[in-house]
Amino acid sequence: MGTINQQAMDQLHYVTELTDRIRAKSSPNSNEVQDSADFVSFFPDFVWTLRDFSLELEIDGESSSPDAYLENSLKLHQGTDEKVKNYNLPRLCIRKFFPKKKCFIFDRPAHRKKLAQLETLHDDELDPEFVEQVAEFCSYIFSTSRTKTLPGGIQVNGPRLETLVQTYITAITSGDLPCMENAVLALAQIENTAAVQKALAHYEQQMGQKVQLPTDTLQELLDLHGACEREAIEIFMKHSFKDVEHVFQKILGAQLEKKRDNFCERNKKASSDLCSALLQEIFSPLEEEVKQGIYSKPGGYRLLLQKVQDLKKKYHEEPKKGIQANEVLQKYMDSKEDMTNAILQTDQTLTEKEKEIEVQRVKAESAEAATKMLEEMQRKTQEMLEQKEKSYQEHVRQLTTKMEQDRAQMLKEHQETLALKLQEQEKLLKEGFQKESKKLQKEINDTKDKIKKAKSGGCVIL
Repeated sequence: MGTINQQAMDQLHYVTELTDRIRAKSSPNSNEVQDSADFVSFFPDFVWTLRDFSLELEIDGESSSPDAYLENSLKLHQGTDEKVKNYNLPRLCIRKFFPKKKCFIFDRPAHRKKLAQLETLHDDELDPEFVEQVAEFCSYIFSTSRTKTLPGGIQVNGPRLETLVQTYITAITSGDLPCMENAVLALAQIENTAAVQKALAHYEQQMGQKVQLPTDTLQELLDLHGACEREAIEIFMKHSFKDVEHVFQKILGAQLEKKRDNFCERNKKASSDLCSALLQEIFSPLEEEVKQGIYSKPGGYRLLLQKVQDLKKKYHEEPKKGIQANEVLQKYMDSKEDMTNAILQTDQTLTEKEKEIEVQRVKAESAEAATKMLEEMQRKTQEMLEQKEKSYQEHVRQLTTKMEQDRAQMLKEHQETLALKLQEQEKLLKEGFQKESKKLQKEINDTKDKIKKAKSGGCVIL
């Protein structure tokens, strides 16, 4: 209200106690002096508004702006006595902690007689200059006010603000100083946990939409997993911060791997169930014929072999059986080996020699099928290993990108803070230089006056 004077400064005494009431970093040394630059990085900008301002905006007889008036009001006095220290302290703290400052002045909004009805007055009933000043003020606030941001460029939304407030209050009620670094780490724990859940939820949603079990090949499933995993990691990187030692990213990686394995198991089961049902459908008539003894007659074994080959061909022609098609078929054929051998041994059209040859042929065929199954298992194992390596590389790639972005953000904040700090130091030096120059100039002028007076008196004083 009114002007910027010592009383107004005294009312801002909390600014002189900032370093006593909050900490920017969790330092093991309680005696460590905190640098104002640590606070500048997350403090808001400083706007001083002056209501009912009635003075002429002048400095040393010259017209000035509200900003210049504020800067002039924050100038320091020379000296070391207690009075000068008390005068300078709030001004010095404002300059140090809030390098970016702005000042607005407001005339009385209306004539004195109308002030009691201000709440009901329309803009056209207010002082036009006041209305203009308010418009300028609002425009500045809405256009230049920064989003509340924590160190590292972390923007504060509603839930984050709630967590910060709770963290501060917990510290205060326990007798500790609220610490920004600790608050950010506590916030990171909550945010990173939520980021993991968001990433996993996205992965499950995308896999649920894109995967149709069973897949024709394992690689098809792994490719879909890789694409969804990449998106999940991107979501985690977007919503996470301050993931110290990458703890939460490791949790995400382990959970994604677990979900991948679960999809693989479900894929195998879906394929096995489908193939078993298909085999039952195709081979059940043959099993019924065997029970009826249709093949228990001379020449029955060769008829059985031909029938089995026809049915196997029909089975192979069926699409979308999945990755277990060959394994399920081989297990089925192995389970019917005793039945086939019994028909072979009762077929009287075959000699003992022919029967022995047929037994060896069946064993060789079975061994060949087992070898192919082993090769297929090795191929699947190799595909899984290659996918794990791709997953690792994707985590590394996105982490590297995020670390580079974080490093750039930290460098930007450091440079901005340093620039503001240097700017303030330059102002202080300039003010000191100007005061010394004025003092020196005054001494020169005084000396000139003395010389002039002495000359007029008939003597020269050196």
